[in-house]
Amino acid sequence: MPTFSYTCKDQNAQTVTGKIDASELGLVVDELRRRQLVIISIDEAKAAVSFLTAKGPGPSGHAVKTEDVILFTRQMATMVDAGIPILQTMEALEEQASNLSFKKILAGIHEDIRLGSSLSGAFTKYPRVFNNLFVNMIKVGETAGVLTTVLDRVASYMEKSERLRRKVTGAMIYPAVISSMAIIIVIVLMVFVVPTFKTIYSSMGQALPPMTRVLMSFSEGFQKLFLYGLVGGVACFILFVNYAKTAAGSMQIDYLKLRFPLFGDLVCKVAVSRFCRTLAVLVQSGVPILEGLDIVRKTIGNRVLEKVVEDVIKCVREGESIAEPLQRSRVFPVMVTRMIAIGEQSGQLDKMMLKVADFYDEQVDAVLENMTRLIEPLIIGFLGIVIGFIVIALFMPIMNMAQMVK
Repeated sequence: MPTFSYTCKDQNAQTVTGKIDASELGLVVDELRRRQLVIISIDEAKAAVSFLTAKGPGPSGHAVKTEDVILFTRQMATMVDAGIPILQTMEALEEQASNLSFKKILAGIHEDIRLGSSLSGAFTKYPRVFNNLFVNMIKVGETAGVLTTVLDRVASYMEKSERLRRKVTGAMIYPAVISSMAIIIVIVLMVFVVPTFKTIYSSMGQALPPMTRVLMSFSEGFQKLFLYGLVGGVACFILFVNYAKTAAGSMQIDYLKLRFPLFGDLVCKVAVSRFCRTLAVLVQSGVPILEGLDIVRKTIGNRVLEKVVEDVIKCVREGESIAEPLQRSRVFPVMVTRMIAIGEQSGQLDKMMLKVADFYDEQVDAVLENMTRLIEPLIIGFLGIVIGFIVIALFMPIMNMAQMVK
């Protein structure tokens, strides 16, 4: 968004200078007139694009964590509610920030506000840290004079979203670690251990049992094809990443995520919870429904659902309800669309959507628990069969020799 520098005269004939972020010159003029300022000049500032502004985190390399933003939002809500001016609030929060990158971002926001920018306009410069939802809600809080309430809602929303993300990530870590360890163990056995036993048995000149011969043949083929398989795997991964960056590729992959057995149900429930909670918080804060849907579209995290929300926006513009296009999409569960329809009819859309979000958060917990219970024995069983087969096949010739000696 462009930044405009202005020079004006106030009602006391004092010169006032500052900066305003706006999409066009006309909005700047309207804002200055609203402040009852006499415009002398307005110029578009040539902002230097720094690593700090363009990327979010500063050059120190310390990424800004979600926890930092949540704590900042909570503290800011408390200080604003106590009647402390915004400039003093930002200065205090900047001083106590422990993350160096976040400290520099807050310093930039503090400076922009001091030069005349609005609070939401100052946050807009750091989209990697403060997303569209955050900025738009701050804008609503400024306009309606309910900044404290909006900040509390934003913090609560971020806390619940982060809690849900941690649950999903934590549930996936254990199976991923166990699976990785299993693959590494099998590779080590095939590449280093089995060939050693093969050399020992070859020097004995004794016929090997069928299990041992199968294992030796598999190990030999694995060693020959391992390098080709590794290169091919890396090439497939690179192709997959590049394909996922295309519009068609990302759409196809997100569709498969929703249809994938077991995991698809989890992805759908997480997306529905995010959709309902985000839209409910925006509606509660006074964001217009079309603008709220557009923000949800950008933050839902799945291209298929993003396309569904785009269709909802078009239908709402034409006078339809939210529930009708959601139901036609066949992506959102029937229970969700019916509760949204009831919320629209009763004028309590935000409350109904929060109930849906809470329900699906509980459903996510149940799915994660069931997945963990199912995946753990499957992985352990797989490890037992594979490792057991390798161990028995390796030591069977030794056991046969021991029986022959007796």
